[in-house]
Amino acid sequence: MSNKLFKIILKTNNRLNLKQTLFSGQSFTWNKIDLLSEYHITIINSTIILLREIEPGIIETLSSSKKINGLPINQFLFNYFSLEIDDIKVFSSRFKNEFSEVWRRVEPYHGVRIMRQDPFEIMVTFMCAQGIGMHLIRRQVSMIAERYGQKIGLEMPEGKMIFHSFPTPSALASANPDELALCTNNNRIRAANIIAMARSFESGKLALALVGSGECDLETLRETLYAHSGIGLKIADCIALFGFGRFDAFPIDTHVKQYLWEWFGIEAARKSLTEKNYRYLQEEARKILGNEYAGYAGHMLFHCWRKEVKKMKAF
Repeated sequence: MSNKLFKIILKTNNRLNLKQTLFSGQSFTWNKIDLLSEYHITIINSTIILLREIEPGIIETLSSSKKINGLPINQFLFNYFSLEIDDIKVFSSRFKNEFSEVWRRVEPYHGVRIMRQDPFEIMVTFMCAQGIGMHLIRRQVSMIAERYGQKIGLEMPEGKMIFHSFPTPSALASANPDELALCTNNNRIRAANIIAMARSFESGKLALALVGSGECDLETLRETLYAHSGIGLKIADCIALFGFGRFDAFPIDTHVKQYLWEWFGIEAARKSLTEKNYRYLQEEARKILGNEYAGYAGHMLFHCWRKEVKKMKAF
């Protein structure tokens, strides 16, 4: 049971809207709890992290260790929130001029950052995310962590709190499909796919294939990922974008299809999302958004669409 937290202040000149970033549909392990209602809380590599936005560009950080992955906490979080990316460059001047009404809508969401998260965690959480709402995804991910993750306690003046880290590949590789299915809405096929992927990762086969993900072309990375049952094109792109920081990856789901038609008039977005049409829509999206930050910009548009047009509240 830890009772000591280290405090630092993270400062950035680039825009970072903490709440909008954490709850924009790219992560399902950040939470709020009643005892510390001002803070957003998660576990990263067995380290408890609590974040509070004091004012724009200033984040208070409390952590149970001084480093994560060998990096000081502030350096780790700078990379985690992609704060080296100048958000002004995500959308080109041509885009702002040609699609001025869309730009007016999305500009307030420039504080939404793409988070560089743990690849294995992203693989599992997005395999859980197929065809269900975000509240149910969060519930499944929470159940998986409670059943297979490490129990970590924190004692504060406000009271004792118990958290669970996300499971290691070895923990899920040895899981029983029927038991894991209790955490995946009784979807045994999904549970079996997660276990198979975890075994491939734990053996080193999948992890080794992904080591050079930053240097290889996006198609090679996607092929490596969707060779596994339960990982299709969209999930592979989500893993590439949120797990490997491949900002050129452009995932397409129902909401993305909708804004590609409504905001940009791409006729093919009205058709079913076959593999051929998926790839075609990506090509058309890149013509509008550019290639380098297509996925980054696409996620801002995705969040804006869900919030402003669909009026959704669950993230």
